[in-house]
Amino acid sequence: MAAMSMEHRPQAAEPVHGGETREVLSRPLGPRGGDKVKVAVLGAGSLGKEHVRIYAELAAAGEVEFAGVYDTVAETAQRFAQKYQVRAFGSVAEAAAASDAVSIVTPTTTHFELAKTLLQQGRHVLVEKPMTDDGAQAAELVQLAQQAKCVLQVGHVERFNPVFKYLESVATEPRFIETHRLSPYPARSTDIGVVLDLMIHDLDVVLAFVKSPVTSVDAVGIPVLSKSEDIANARLRFANGCVANLTASRVSPERMRKIRVFSGGAMTSYISLDYRAQEGFIYRIAKDDEEESSLLKKLLHAKDSTIVSQFGGKRIVREPVPIAKEEPLKLELQSFVQCVQANRTPVVSGESAKRALDLAFEITRQIQAAALSAETPPK
Repeated sequence: MAAMSMEHRPQAAEPVHGGETREVLSRPLGPRGGDKVKVAVLGAGSLGKEHVRIYAELAAAGEVEFAGVYDTVAETAQRFAQKYQVRAFGSVAEAAAASDAVSIVTPTTTHFELAKTLLQQGRHVLVEKPMTDDGAQAAELVQLAQQAKCVLQVGHVERFNPVFKYLESVATEPRFIETHRLSPYPARSTDIGVVLDLMIHDLDVVLAFVKSPVTSVDAVGIPVLSKSEDIANARLRFANGCVANLTASRVSPERMRKIRVFSGGAMTSYISLDYRAQEGFIYRIAKDDEEESSLLKKLLHAKDSTIVSQFGGKRIVREPVPIAKEEPLKLELQSFVQCVQANRTPVVSGESAKRALDLAFEITRQIQAAALSAETPPK
């Protein structure tokens, strides 16, 4: 299976944080003249309440105007509205009328209709992942956002994790990637399988990181507690030769969000990173002027200091990675607001998220086909 190419062409570009450039929408929308962006949240469940909390923090810091929250359970919306001194909207239409931009943090099956309605009304949208559960619907949202010149951002929060930014800076030629994303069975997102619920985060990260078309996919998965897959593994091969092995489970006794990368290039290295702890290690070949460590040094300095050891005639350095810990969701929402204010294409655009979604659909197709084949008795 080949990854889709991005069809949307930039109108202009400007530099943003980290030396990147982001496409600038061809005509400005939303707030003008330095006005604050007015934001609303649709859905105040387990993740939606975190959007509410962070927007309230950003409003207190003067970065945004938090218009209010809507939830299908009116008492839930009222509780958060009272806590943060904002409005509890009685309908989606009321929330849209009071805002420039909206976070959609509702069940996946509602994403398309909500996002479509808001984009048609000229509202900027951040929709939680997965953006939809249908490829044609995702394509329609991308087209609507382009036509309306609205920001369409998808909530792949790991792209804002300091771990990912560090990884991009050091692993310049990834050759093999391994990811593990495990959790106990969730109280949310049970309307979709583990591929669309959890693995899609790693699909988005890997596609953004490798920057090469996918040439083949081999996937397996099984249901355990639900009708859809609860454990899944996918092996991806890219046109540039890189291979990625992704494992996701939502029936694990432990929580884990880790990525390991073998990288070539000027500095051959192996990087092991923990998204949850925002820490990890890099292993690399030592430079000629680095002193070889003794066992005593290893014991004294433990994991917080550089360790140099002898292996295969060369010295290997094991170093803790220099990552400044930050809340990825807060960085994501700040970026969304900034993109609306500056009329800039977001880091995780609708087009980008659709590529990960299409790959997730191929993985689930293979899993479902295998399950159907297993159920069909031989003739």
